[in-house]
Amino acid sequence: MTGHFDDSGFVPLNIAVLTVSDTRTEENDKSGAILKAGAETAGHRVVEKAIVKDDIYDMRAIFSRWIADPGVHVIISTGGTGITGRDSTPEAVAPLIEKPIEGFGELFRTLSLEEIGPSAIQSRAIAGLTNQTLIFCLPGSTGACRTGWEKILDSQLDHRTRPCNFAQMFRA
Repeated sequence: MTGHFDDSGFVPLNIAVLTVSDTRTEENDKSGAILKAGAETAGHRVVEKAIVKDDIYDMRAIFSRWIADPGVHVIISTGGTGITGRDSTPEAVAPLIEKPIEGFGELFRTLSLEEIGPSAIQSRAIAGLTNQTLIFCLPGSTGACRTGWEKILDSQLDHRTRPCNFAQMFRA
């Protein structure tokens, strides 16, 4: 681990972005683009970006590959967290998580409540830690991705954020 509250400047993390969708392409993937742009604007490296169909096993294959890659510090996914149709991101990811971060989903829904009202209850946003890889699963809407990035992840993936943050577990 790096020193607690090391003020040596910003430490970029390696981030992989996954869009879960049966219909999105690179040309129309606005949510994945928001996450990629947010990470890059903050100074992080987006080491891979992919789109996968909402299929549990296809998702697990990509998540597992990135979890096993020591060059990926953080995985952020968008899509498949609702309660309808083929939404199955939580079911795909939960068995892969060693340490759940329950507060992420709770905080995300609280922030969403302010923006979209009681519909926020339908979000099954989850997060966790596995093999020293942080995983954050956000809903597929552009608004949800902006909320997740701007109000939670941007600061929590910056080791200078006090009193604590997720980025401190990675070496500079």
